[in-house]
Amino acid sequence: MTYVIHGATGAQGAPVVAALVAAGKPVTALTRNPDAVVDGARVVTASYVSVEELTEAYWGADGVFVHLPIVSEQDRLAYARNIVATVNETRPARVVFSTSGAPSDAALGGAAALLADGLAASGVSHAVMAPTLFLENLLLPHVMDAVRERGALPYPIRGDFPVSWASHLDIADVALALFDRHDVTGVVSVGQYPAITGTDLAEAVGTHFGKRVVFQSITPEQMRASVAPVIGEGPAADIASLYQAMSTLPDRSITPENSAQKLLGITPRTTGQWLTDIGL
Repeated sequence: MTYVIHGATGAQGAPVVAALVAAGKPVTALTRNPDAVVDGARVVTASYVSVEELTEAYWGADGVFVHLPIVSEQDRLAYARNIVATVNETRPARVVFSTSGAPSDAALGGAAALLADGLAASGVSHAVMAPTLFLENLLLPHVMDAVRERGALPYPIRGDFPVSWASHLDIADVALALFDRHDVTGVVSVGQYPAITGTDLAEAVGTHFGKRVVFQSITPEQMRASVAPVIGEGPAADIASLYQAMSTLPDRSITPENSAQKLLGITPRTTGQWLTDIGL
């Protein structure tokens, strides 16, 4: 028996692996790199495109942690179908899925919604973690360089737009708890509450670094141009579309009723705590 972690060497999966290893749990780290070394874990090469490889990895699992990578939406839909097919075949004891901020409401469609709906239909014990925006987005070079060099925090939201920010470290904390708490099912919102505005975010960043930092609202197109060299044109365009759609909303706040705070007693890190924990 083991805990199978997708993207085990990536930004979201690696902290989950570390949390499980620290808790003394047996871990199978899934990666596309056959030469990868993951401390404390058994490394298995498996791809989202292969149901056969996923099936071999999932058999007998105590738990599976999954999130969809930043690729084209067409690929994400294919990956979601493959994961659902594998879960239906192998019936792991527990599946924990992070939406990574993508909408999981079936009425809205998309890969995250397809995967969440498929898990619900499978009858397998599962929980869907629903963060809004990740604090790790602030580590993108064009953001952190601006903070350090100009005292500005550029991001494609309004300065008065409230967001329940979360970190990958928070996701790991909640995932670890959800693997043990089979009584908690359905959607679990992960993020700061009350939500904070862009202006609040910049102030918190400035306080941590001991300097004045002002929030700079940029357009989704400016965001696309900045991240395309890092993640590729297709995924960058998809992200820009998400921020464009977000601009029509009043906020990106979690609801306390289904929050990790209420359901699990886990309070996400403040912005300052997160910056300290990652060593900045």
